Amino acid sequence: MDASRFASGACMLLPPTGGDRHVTVFLDAGHGGPDPGGVGTAESGQQVGESSVNLGVELDAATGLRARGFTVVVSRTADTTVLRLGPADTDGSLLTVLGVHDDVAARDQCADEAHAAALVGIYMDAGGSPSEAGSVTTYDTARTFAAANERLATLLQRDVLAAMNARGWDIPDDGVVPDTAEGSVSGDPSTGGLAAKAAAYPHLLLLGPAEAGYFTSPSRMPGAVIEPLYLTDPFEASIAATATGQSVIAQGITDAVVQYFAPVPARSGTGAGGR
Repeated sequence: MDASRFASGACMLLPPTGGDRHVTVFLDAGHGGPDPGGVGTAESGQQVGESSVNLGVELDAATGLRARGFTVVVSRTADTTVLRLGPADTDGSLLTVLGVHDDVAARDQCADEAHAAALVGIYMDAGGSPSEAGSVTTYDTARTFAAANERLATLLQRDVLAAMNARGWDIPDDGVVPDTAEGSVSGDPSTGGLAAKAAAYPHLLLLGPAEAGYFTSPSRMPGAVIEPLYLTDPFEASIAATATGQSVIAQGITDAVVQYFAPVPARSGTGAGGR
């Protein structure tokens, strides 16, 4: 992989530690560096930042998958962007619209260069009210591998919810949904330029197809983005802030990926000797 385009500690390949399936999985810890993502407050009053939670889950999931024989490529290993930032990517201490766009695109480029067979985006949700809660998983319907996207998303939603709710947390199931109108890059579309193009792109940049004049390096493998908790719900933020909560979510992700790559059982038929 071309390290010159990535920040230090970003786009790292981690070999398997238990056997070798000869399958590579890409895990993306959303946000990072000047882009903190969502911020919430736990029941204790502790502030909980999305980028650090995502990173903890990603690294735990990488450990679990490597132990199950997968090669894992992670988007980042520290509180950084994935993109090696240039002057146009920041405005003071914040990412510009271009910086956000190019940082997400760098995650797709990392996955593509690693020849990953599946992509899992790890993010957390945020809402306008503390009463908004639950786990949701998003996939893209416009890709040629849309059916595989949906299957992966369904397994992630099922297994992460099962892992969390086995602890008695009663996290609501907000479903498996298409990424239509879930654009990854925000900005004022009235300013024109990249912000207007981002507003008109009806997909998550991490998952969606190429778009002339806007996005030229889409991911080339099935993928899904899971947002297992709302950081703006104090109870769910309290889970997200703990090493236990992050480990439980990671275990669900590991289980889902293992199941996604499991051999499809042979169907019983009506061949010789059968009815």
